[in-house]
Amino acid sequence: MNKEKIKTSEYVSPKHPDKICDQIADAILFAHLKKDKKSRVAVEVMGGHGHITISGEITSKAKINIKKIVQTIVGHKMAIHIFVTRQSPFIASGVDSGGAGDQGIMVGYATSETKSMMPVEYELVRELCEAIYKKYPYDGKVQVTVTHKKVLAVVASFQNTKTKELALAVKKIMTSLTKKYSRDISAAEYLINPAGEWTLGGFEADSGLSGRKIVVDAYGPNVPVGGGSFAGKDLTKVDRSGARMARLLAVELLKKHKAREVLVKLAYAIGKREPVMAVAEIDGRQVPLTGYDLTPEALARRANLSLTSR
Repeated sequence: MNKEKIKTSEYVSPKHPDKICDQIADAILFAHLKKDKKSRVAVEVMGGHGHITISGEITSKAKINIKKIVQTIVGHKMAIHIFVTRQSPFIASGVDSGGAGDQGIMVGYATSETKSMMPVEYELVRELCEAIYKKYPYDGKVQVTVTHKKVLAVVASFQNTKTKELALAVKKIMTSLTKKYSRDISAAEYLINPAGEWTLGGFEADSGLSGRKIVVDAYGPNVPVGGGSFAGKDLTKVDRSGARMARLLAVELLKKHKAREVLVKLAYAIGKREPVMAVAEIDGRQVPLTGYDLTPEALARRANLSLTSR
């Protein structure tokens, strides 16, 4: 392993336009599941510049006021456009028989370099963003570049902040984090509001789309992703439940084999119960995943127990 390999990861605040769209998609999903656990939901959300558009498929016994849900998140000034129909009967037939609702590839990862078993560059940037957001609850993005021993660069852009004040906060947070993750920060370059201070953010400044931040939602750009959105999808959708199961298996295998890192890959075909691929790479050695129930029903059961935990 090249210990001096340079890695960069980013994270965005909950007020970033893409993440607001994710929040809307999941709010619609959970509202349906609360009243009907068998709801089939797959919604996409686009927002920006005074308009929110919800498009997708919902089959549910629950009667939900989608417009009201959106307004609780974005207020009453946005025009809301809803284009939702029932799930395609052709897709439904495959799911009803216990098969996957679509083809797809899911990836799970775990590493021994942190207690959370997440990549260190990802944990640094996530914790930095969350700490900044507590002080400045606005639209914002952060980025951290590291090697095995050092932090090389820290980027932070946050709406409604004074650059000098934000810089002091970022340096204080990073000093604490680098002690926690054993990284030398003495030579790090700080780029704080590099394009200047800004007060226009969120949907006023930019458009957003649900599912566009799946790398931020997963492990950062140094670990592959399957490509499917997690937001706004019930657990019959292997994009969500399969990715969750892949992470759980990666953690389990990391502990079992006392490995340095584990990468799990699952792949499904629409209407089929068993995956067409189920493999794990344990410290670079690929082995088949056997002895696990990886049917969509099993994925949904296990993912549902730990959907909110890492």
